[in-house]
Amino acid sequence: MAYTRGNLAVKEKTQQRGYQSQRYRETTKVVTRKSTLPVREKLLYMFTIVFCVAVMGGLLWQNSKLYGMKRDMYNINSDIQKMNAEMNELMIRKEKLEVQIPQEAAKLGYTEPNEEGFHVQVSTGAGSEAANSGDAAKITRK
Repeated sequence: MAYTRGNLAVKEKTQQRGYQSQRYRETTKVVTRKSTLPVREKLLYMFTIVFCVAVMGGLLWQNSKLYGMKRDMYNINSDIQKMNAEMNELMIRKEKLEVQIPQEAAKLGYTEPNEEGFHVQVSTGAGSEAANSGDAAKITRK
């Protein structure tokens, strides 16, 4: 039973519908044709894309250069830190060696001089006379 406008008491009218056999079925197929773009519009789109790609390439190139600079700065800073650490180690070693020098000299039998400094006297005579005399430079202590 059909429910028609809130009433179930309505009978279906099957006789009026009548089932007639169809001899053929008419079908239509919709064919859509894409229209081509004009050459000027194609060129406009192509140049727009080429321009955008060029701008993006330039930005990428600049970004890569900045990354390279930052990486170089990081490497230089790490090298500086390594050298500072090595320099501190060498300063400590130098101080230890300065303390050990008098002890090693005493072991080997060296003594500290009582007089301060040396004076070297160079003769100002002619080159041949100075070479022949043998005592061209005299060392005296002050």
